[in-house]
Amino acid sequence: MTPLRIYLAICLFAIATYTSVTIAHHGMNLLPVFLGDLALMAWPGQFNLDFTGFLGLSALWVAWRHRFSPGGLVLSVVAFFGGMLFLSIYLLVHSIRADGRIEVLLLGETRARQQRPAIA
Repeated sequence: MTPLRIYLAICLFAIATYTSVTIAHHGMNLLPVFLGDLALMAWPGQFNLDFTGFLGLSALWVAWRHRFSPGGLVLSVVAFFGGMLFLSIYLLVHSIRADGRIEVLLLGETRARQQRPAIA
């Protein structure tokens, strides 16, 4: 779990730093740029579309992990719009709570308890 946590911490630092510099130089106008690139039908737009798929998958997983509870749905919206900035913090916190148990990290405590060992 330590390599995962190190990776998440590096991502958090890098993205927070990069985002801060970008906002300082270009403001908070992400959406027009993001959608404009999509409308151009060029490689930056293709990347944005691909990235949006990952954001959606992340949001869906967070909502599922929380059993589509109201809190889980709120977190899923934050996951979609927060991207790796949110997911790095979320996974760092839950990796500590999971205490090294990957099944708890991936499934959540309730689902992990319900898992039964496979009969060989």
